[in-house]
This record gives sequence, C-alpha cells and structure tokens, in this order.
Amino acid sequence: MKHGCKSFYVYSAVCPATGEDVTVFLPWVNTDMMNIFLGRLKAKLSGRQCLLVLDRAGWHGSAGLRVPKNIELVRLPSHSPELNPVERLWQWLKRHSLRNRHCRSLKDIERAVEKCLKKADAPFLKSLCRCSYLSL
Repeated sequence: MKHGCKSFYVYSAVCPATGEDVTVFLPWVNTDMMNIFLGRLKAKLSGRQCLLVLDRAGWHGSAGLRVPKNIELVRLPSHSPELNPVERLWQWLKRHSLRNRHCRSLKDIERAVEKCLKKADAPFLKSLCRCSYLSL
C-alpha cells in the first residue's frame, strides 16, 4: 500500500474594518493560484482600494504575480506571521472545524472547513481580525 499526502489550500482576505471577506479553496500554493485569488479579490472589491497583508512566502512575491492596480501588497517582516490579522482566522478555523474530529477523506475535511467558514459572518470576522495596531 502506498501512503501519501493529499492537500487543499484556503486563501482568504478579511477586512478588519468591516469583516468583509474573500475565501477561495485551491489545490496548490503557487504563483498561478495566488493570481487566481487576487483576481477573485479584485472582483469582490469592485474598484475599491485594498491593502493586502502577506507573509514572505515565495508565491507572494514572485515575478509572475499579477497584482491588480487597486490592491497594494504589504509584506510583513520575516518570521512575524502573528502580525497578519488573517492568521487569527486560521487559528479559529483549526480549533472549530477539525479539532477532535475524524474525517475519512480529504473531501470530508474540506466540507468541515467550508461549513465552519460559512458560520463566520462579517461581524464575527471583524471582531476576530481587528488588531489594535491597525488604524482603521
């Protein structure tokens, strides 16, 4: 029997001022997937301006990244993911979607994460991702 890992990835952006969010489930983390996410974010923004806080993952700054004009990327210092407000969403999501749960398949895990994310409405996301160091 061959063992291996299967994965999916969740790309999200949350506005800590309003709780508005964009979340996309994608099969990989790379520049092409990041470009898909940026395209979805651009569509959701409807021309509004956005500062998108990112860590220093390679696909966040590669030469092939197509950043829409209304999105400005703000890269955090190295080794400081705790400064990214969306990291609070990831911690909450891990605690409330997968902890103490047995899933038989990757699809079951994806459904559990998606179900949990659907419970996270704008007021909740605003309270979760709002940080005192952001001037909103």
